Amino acid sequence: MKAQQESFLTIPNQLTVLRILLVPVFVMLLLQDDAFLKLLGVIAFTVASLTDLYDGWHARRFNVVTRIGAFLDPLADKLLITAAFLVYVWMGYISLWMVMLVVLRDVVVTALRSWAEFRDHPVVTSRQAKYKTLFQNVFAYLVMVLIFLKEAALFGRGSSDAILRFLNSSVLDWIMLAVTVVTVATGVSYLIDNWQVITGKHEERS
Repeated sequence: MKAQQESFLTIPNQLTVLRILLVPVFVMLLLQDDAFLKLLGVIAFTVASLTDLYDGWHARRFNVVTRIGAFLDPLADKLLITAAFLVYVWMGYISLWMVMLVVLRDVVVTALRSWAEFRDHPVVTSRQAKYKTLFQNVFAYLVMVLIFLKEAALFGRGSSDAILRFLNSSVLDWIMLAVTVVTVATGVSYLIDNWQVITGKHEERS
């Protein structure tokens, strides 16, 4: 039991838990009307995203990769991105149906990862899935910054109006559509690559 506790309390795992705890913080701050509070929300999201970059590097560099960490890390990413997307839906900037497809993909993949863990055959996050996460994070971050700039009006009222027109245009929906397609595609690829592990058929052949 002690060994399991020690493995869980690695720096990467602690950073992953911090990322999960920052999700409601950045959501609450981003939904405030005050521009300064929105800025704090952007900072909280940025910190959470940076922990994702560091914890993976730290785990590999110092060989402290744990099974619980391998499971929680992508789960934390999904919670962070899903929360950001739902905020944008609430604000009316992107369409709900695309976010629901992203959420459905993540629920299915997380459930199958859990099942694979239960069968003692954990699967590793693919490189394509990591690129997908980066794509999602960049999109979510840029929209978040635009929302802050709109409220702060740092460059005058005219710039705020221009940003608002952009946020309300079809451009965001098209970008979100690209995000959705990439996300669903990586989910399908995940199922194909790990189907034998998930179903246990690889055990029958061994």
